[in-house]
Amino acid sequence: MDKRKCLLLGDYTHPRFHPLQGVDQQISEILNDLLTVQCSENKKLMRIEHLASYDLCIAYNELWNETVSPQQTAGLLSYVSGGGGLIVLHTGASLTKRNELAQLIGGRFSGHTAYEPMNFKVLKHDITEGVEDFQLDEEPYHFEFDPFTDRTILLQYESEGQWLPAAWCHSYGLGRVVFLMPGHHEPSFRHPALRKLILQAATWAARIPITN
Repeated sequence: MDKRKCLLLGDYTHPRFHPLQGVDQQISEILNDLLTVQCSENKKLMRIEHLASYDLCIAYNELWNETVSPQQTAGLLSYVSGGGGLIVLHTGASLTKRNELAQLIGGRFSGHTAYEPMNFKVLKHDITEGVEDFQLDEEPYHFEFDPFTDRTILLQYESEGQWLPAAWCHSYGLGRVVFLMPGHHEPSFRHPALRKLILQAATWAARIPITN
């Protein structure tokens, strides 16, 4: 049987903060046994005629100063609602500038404080199975949440005495969506906890049967 396919989208040419170089290799290694990973910075691949051939899409897009076109927005919405799997990693939160994609992803990025050592608390779910609480130097992203998404929190981080959401998942139509906040740069993806979370998030989002 042919291996399932994953599309990883990011920015090679003009990234301001989060280049796909290095991250692409790490994610390809993490998912090697599950999926063949194709990496691209071509946003036009978000159109449904391109996305339809993939089992999973991973968004590491850096689009803080750009707009996702209506065709690309419709492509992602159609893809996931029709049964596709979507993982949004760290800077992929820039997609939430569009209202429709903020609802798809389950929250709108509202800013972040300085890169710092962070404590992450792991909550129970298939995606977090076997992952213990961990520490990682990261950017603490903040979000506004809509009341319409029935999300399950997977990770929390500590900030000024509060525990805030750092990862979550939910269903959208027939598809599944996971957001993971950690992933500021290539070294983040070497951390065993994040590697396991990405692998299990891909398994869950793409509905890949677990074989022992």
